[in-house]
Amino acid sequence: MSKRKVVVIGAGPAGYVCGIRLAQLGQDVTVIEKQYWGGTCLNVGCIPSKALIAAGSLMEKIRHADVMGIKATGVELDVTKLVAWKQGIVGKLTGGVAGLLKNYGAKLAEGTATIVDKNTVKITGGKDGDKTFKVDDIVIATGSVPINIPGFTCDEKDVWSSTGALVPEKIPDHLLVIGGGYIGLELGMMYSKLGSKVTVLEGTPGALPGQERDCVKVIERSLKKMKIKLLTETFAQGYEKKGAKFVVKAKTKKGIEEIECDQILSTVGRRPFSEGLGLENVGLTVTKQGFLEVDNQMRTKVPNIYAAGDIAGQPMLAHKGSHEGLVAAAVIAGKNESYDARCVPAVIFTSPEMSSVGLTEDQCKEKGLNYKTGQFPFAASGRAMTLQETDGFVKIISDAVTDEVLGVHMVGPEVTELIAEAALAIEMGATVEDIARTIHAHPTLPESMMEAAEAVHGTAVHIYQKPKK
Repeated sequence: MSKRKVVVIGAGPAGYVCGIRLAQLGQDVTVIEKQYWGGTCLNVGCIPSKALIAAGSLMEKIRHADVMGIKATGVELDVTKLVAWKQGIVGKLTGGVAGLLKNYGAKLAEGTATIVDKNTVKITGGKDGDKTFKVDDIVIATGSVPINIPGFTCDEKDVWSSTGALVPEKIPDHLLVIGGGYIGLELGMMYSKLGSKVTVLEGTPGALPGQERDCVKVIERSLKKMKIKLLTETFAQGYEKKGAKFVVKAKTKKGIEEIECDQILSTVGRRPFSEGLGLENVGLTVTKQGFLEVDNQMRTKVPNIYAAGDIAGQPMLAHKGSHEGLVAAAVIAGKNESYDARCVPAVIFTSPEMSSVGLTEDQCKEKGLNYKTGQFPFAASGRAMTLQETDGFVKIISDAVTDEVLGVHMVGPEVTELIAEAALAIEMGATVEDIARTIHAHPTLPESMMEAAEAVHGTAVHIYQKPKK
């Protein structure tokens, strides 16, 4: 296949990965980015948030180290230095992204991209002036932006989005979080560990809507332990400023309640970004949710225009976007490739951590599947005890007839790392017996995966299971 000229719009986890792979496959590729090399994830999302979460967790461990005989006094937080450290990590990664693209031969262009027609893309507002590109293919990887709710426009001063929450000038005395999904709880728990009083408003009946409920119950208990107030079926109506404080009006089950705080954080979700992209010039429209419809080769309704990442549909996760970017690049280069992933793991950096892959029990019931479950608590894990993190469990769901792994759900220490084994098992069509018969190193947390697999069959060694009659 002859070399194709390609423009990738957006340099986030979907776009830059697509650009690198296109260059590796010998294509003539230009990646256009208007703000952040590395996208939201590397700059103001998953990477910097995990850096601050790690700092909060370390402070909490230091506070409780006396149980190990380690006495620490006078522990203080230098917020300016913390933010600078976080930004140093971001700088290394974003610089690495730009460097990799250049090293592989991709061209970088800065500015706002507009699709003029199916073979023309124009850049405006770039430091090198306006440019027009004639291309064979276009990949749209423009990511997503925070959703604003009425009365709470994120100005990153009075009302933070997740972006503002990652560059604090000081730790709020009382942080009010609107939205009890994964972003709200990750950041809310982080700020609690760093010293804030935290209140979370959630419109649904519980935290983390849509997640595996047994795991969520552990998170909700942790919120209580941390003295984070979770108000469910509660809706923020507006706020007013009173001196240095804010008074938020919230509609609760009992009526209107006023909550005083000194910082508001709105985390009600994100929406795909397509404004000003020029989709109408090529006859493309987004769905009601803002997504571009694509086939399993990431093609839109216009055959030479592809989409990857958040704009290409749920789940809006960086790793899903990267995989889609690789698929699009391979297809453009003439490879016989398609998106056929059996599962996409989800990781949540709450305290404790939570992760899931595959079907939940509710989904199995909806599908009418005959299934079995097995569960192993971290309270029975020697390694978890040494880490002082014994809350939570590993739960495996399997087909009751074939023994194939259908879903794995975890809450507890380092489960965001442990979920990789589960994702591989589902992708390969492994059975629960395959996992149970695999020798896992001791003493490690992954042993809990093996024990949960054994628990499906009633043969777990390190917990008591009443024999079946």
